[in-house]
Amino acid sequence: MPDETMEILPVDTQDITQIVNQHFNILSVTTGGAQQGYFVRYEGLLRAADSETAYDQLSTALDPLGFFPLFRKNKDNQVILVLHKRPEAKLGPIWVNILLFVLTFISVLFTGAQFSTLEVDAQMFTSLNGLVRFLLQGWPFTVSLLGILTAHEFGHYLVGRARGVKVTLPYFIPFPFSVFGTMGAFISMKAVPKNRKHMLEIGIAGPLAGLLVTIPVLMIGLNLSTVGEIAAVLPEGAALFLEGNSLLYLFAKYITFGKLLPQPATFGVVSPVFFWLKYFFTSQPLPLGGLDVQIHPVAWAGWAGLFVTALNLIPAGQLDGGHILSMLLGKERAQKTLPFVLGALLVMGFAWRGWWLWAGLIFFTGRRYAEPLDQITRIDRKHQILGIIALVIFLLIFIPVPLIILQ
Repeated sequence: MPDETMEILPVDTQDITQIVNQHFNILSVTTGGAQQGYFVRYEGLLRAADSETAYDQLSTALDPLGFFPLFRKNKDNQVILVLHKRPEAKLGPIWVNILLFVLTFISVLFTGAQFSTLEVDAQMFTSLNGLVRFLLQGWPFTVSLLGILTAHEFGHYLVGRARGVKVTLPYFIPFPFSVFGTMGAFISMKAVPKNRKHMLEIGIAGPLAGLLVTIPVLMIGLNLSTVGEIAAVLPEGAALFLEGNSLLYLFAKYITFGKLLPQPATFGVVSPVFFWLKYFFTSQPLPLGGLDVQIHPVAWAGWAGLFVTALNLIPAGQLDGGHILSMLLGKERAQKTLPFVLGALLVMGFAWRGWWLWAGLIFFTGRRYAEPLDQITRIDRKHQILGIIALVIFLLIFIPVPLIILQ
């Protein structure tokens, strides 16, 4: 029951208090406003052990009055914040999604044509028909990569919709004249997920759906690839492009070709185990004169799928991995891991400077963690296992040194 310090509420809050009291042993009540960010704040303990059901019932009861609840924790007590319902967010015009997809398709098609193993005739660019023939060479890469990105984003989209969260269709980002032709895609959530279980499911759905397409694409692409010799000395004006390795990518090459690639011309006095430990994390020494996969465009799309998924699973901030980690550990504990993530990226930046950019992006934009409406309901064992699986996948597909380009 309320203690002697309970504030006397205005009459128009009594109906809310009566509703809340049906589910909550109220210890204190505080009225708020725009500055506080809530209409009424209740502190106490839920009457029922099933907080998830209590949230649903309270939310349903408050809805006709134009309010909704937030469940929060305050040390040993629980807190219910009652807020005014906001106008329902509107989805953007679908033509924007379609236009961005078309532009991204063209951009990726051009990149795929450049990676094509077919010969490029300079006369192709002198006529519209020739340009079309050139671009059509990039369709295997384009279909593979956009299939992976589409699966990833629709994983988020479909699970979000199934959990009652309004989400946009994917926005694809064209990036012409780059190694992939795109910067990926994203969806925007127009509402906050109900609890930690729902947020974890939405967060992991994208990477899992993307991997379901990525792995077959990668294996098909590797079987279309060949093994060839790496030039010991680069001709003048030539460039050497080496894609980095994750544990999963190494394993996929091993089961396809029966050897760990790239294979140096000689290990010298260094043991193969030490060579691979060093090469995996630094890409040094370069295996010039050795053997490596002459990667097919479809395999390149599969590798890109692994790389993009790994980036999304970095356990920090607003990335999928950040959502998953904060749902597993809670916001406060997840924030404590951020310095270690940033430190690891800064150290790896000495081998690949791109990690310094990612460290900067995460430092300035990734220190906030998403919070569900109900923070009292804990995730169950099934969702804990799901989150751990996501972290294991991250370790298997993370690429310490993604790209090496020598000229």
